[in-house]
Amino acid sequence: MTLPVIVELYNQIYRPARDIESFRRRFLGRHNVLQMIAHVREQPVAFFLGFELKPTTFFAWFYGVLPDFRRQGIATQLMEAVHAWASEQGYESLRLECHNSARPMLHLCIELGYTVAGIRYEHERADNLVIFEKTL
Repeated sequence: MTLPVIVELYNQIYRPARDIESFRRRFLGRHNVLQMIAHVREQPVAFFLGFELKPTTFFAWFYGVLPDFRRQGIATQLMEAVHAWASEQGYESLRLECHNSARPMLHLCIELGYTVAGIRYEHERADNLVIFEKTL
């Protein structure tokens, strides 16, 4: 029952809202889908979704922390757990994309040792996405 909780968290953090089927469609044909939820006192407060991008690279597709629980180290702990899991699975690197306007996430990526691998423009949000990669 992890995905319904993740969808609920996603819809509290991001717009436009998505239904569970949109996530299931994205996972079709994907290898090594990883779904994680962070809890504080048994309350789900953050999530991570990712999958294999290529045999040596794992892709962090979505991640988020509820606004009331930010700046408490939850995102860092979640990402460190993802790094450990991906390394155990034999991945050599982790890639993620972050909107240029998401300054706290940009800072977190830099603090966690990611390097900028590129930039691409996303028409849907009219914003640049910064592509980060970290060698595990």
